[in-house]
Amino acid sequence: MTRIGTVAVIGLGYIGLPTAAILATNGLDVIGVDVSRRTVDAVNEGRVPFVEPDLGIHVAGAVSQGRLKATTETPSADVFIVAVPTPFLEDKSADLGYIEAAARGIAPVLQGGELVILESTSPPGATRHLGDYIIALRPDLSLDGAGGKPAVLFAHCPERVLPGKVMIELVTNDRIVGGLTPQAAELAKELYSVFCQGEILLTDDVTAEMAKLVENSYRDVNIAFANELSVVSEKLGINVWELIRLANHHPRVNILQPGPGVGGHCIAVDPWFIVAAAPEETRLIRAARNVNDDKPSWVLQKVRDAHAELDGEGEIAILGLAFKANIDDLRESPSVDIARSIAQVLPSVQINVAEPHIERMPPTLEDMKNVSLVSVDDAVSKSSVVVVLVDHDAVKALSPQALMGKVVVDTKGVFSAS
Repeated sequence: MTRIGTVAVIGLGYIGLPTAAILATNGLDVIGVDVSRRTVDAVNEGRVPFVEPDLGIHVAGAVSQGRLKATTETPSADVFIVAVPTPFLEDKSADLGYIEAAARGIAPVLQGGELVILESTSPPGATRHLGDYIIALRPDLSLDGAGGKPAVLFAHCPERVLPGKVMIELVTNDRIVGGLTPQAAELAKELYSVFCQGEILLTDDVTAEMAKLVENSYRDVNIAFANELSVVSEKLGINVWELIRLANHHPRVNILQPGPGVGGHCIAVDPWFIVAAAPEETRLIRAARNVNDDKPSWVLQKVRDAHAELDGEGEIAILGLAFKANIDDLRESPSVDIARSIAQVLPSVQINVAEPHIERMPPTLEDMKNVSLVSVDDAVSKSSVVVVLVDHDAVKALSPQALMGKVVVDTKGVFSAS
C-alpha cells in the first residue's frame, strides 16, 4: 500500500471491529473510534466486547503488535471507514443520524486527499449524502476537485458477512465497491485488496448500496415463503420440515427453513429501505416483510394455546433470544419480542428464558417481573411448555428424555423435523 498508511474505523461493533482487526493484522495502522468507553477500553486491552469466533485472536494480536488502538475521538487518517448503525424510523425510512454524527467527527480532521468509505448498510443515496454533509461542514474541500479545492474521495463498500463466521467471510467473500468517482472506487479496492481474497467488483455508489439491499431482500422474500408455508402446513396438519425436505429434492427448488420471524441488523431492516425508495413499485418486497413481521404473533398464539392445554398451569421455557444460532446478537430479534409478549399476556406465569450467549437480561425484558434468565437445562426442567426460538447448539444437545411429558412449541424444527 503506497498511499494508505493509517485507517480510522468509526464504529467498533459487529462489523467495524472485525474490519479494524483484519486490516491491522495485515500490516496497516488502525485506530478504532467508538462512543462507548467500555468498548474502547476493551479493545485497548485486547478484548472483544461481544461474541464472534476467532475475532479475539485478531484483536489481541493486533493490539499487542501496536497496530490497533481505540479512542472516543476521531483522529486524522488516510482512510475513514464508517461502520455505524442505520436503523429505520417509524415510517420505515432510514435513520441517517449515526452516519451524520460520524461525519461531524471526520470533517474537522480532513485536509484533502482522504478516502471516506461508508460500510453501513444504507438506502440509495446515503453515500452521496455523507459526502455532501461533510463538504457542507468543510466548504474549503470538494467531492471532485472543482474550483481548485482539494478533493475528498467517497465510496460505499457494504459488508456481506455472516455473524459467527465474520473473520472467515471477510477474507473469502467477494466485495462490491461503489465510488462517487472512479478514483474513489479504485482506491477503496486497493484498501480491501490488503485482506480480501475474493473478487472485488467495482461500480458506482448507488448501485453498490442497492446491491446490499437486494441481497437481503432476496433472502427476506424466500424466508417469507418458508414462514408462510409453516402457517399453511400447521392448518393442514402437515410437518413443514418434512414437506420442505421433500420439495427440495427437486433439482431447481431450494426452499429455506421457517422460524419465529426474521431478525438481525440486515434482513429485517434492509427491505424497508427499498420500499421507502420506491413505495408504489415494491408490492412483493412489502408483502414479504409483512409476512415475516407477522410470524411472532402467530408463535405467541401457539404458546398461548399450548399453555391452555395444561389448563394454564406450569412454567414456560423460552429457548434462545439471539436472532440466529450460536451468537449473542439480539438486534431486531423476533425472539426477544416473542418472549416479552408471552410475559405480558401471561403475567402470572413464570417465564424461564435460556440464552447461553448472554450474561444478563436484555433491557426490553429487565422490567418483566415474571421473567428469569437461566440455563437451558434449568429452563426445560422447570417448565411444562418449552418454546424453541433459536437452534443454538446448546438447545440441539437436549436429550429427548428432557422433553418427555412437556408441550413443545418448536419454531426451528430442532425436535419436530423428520
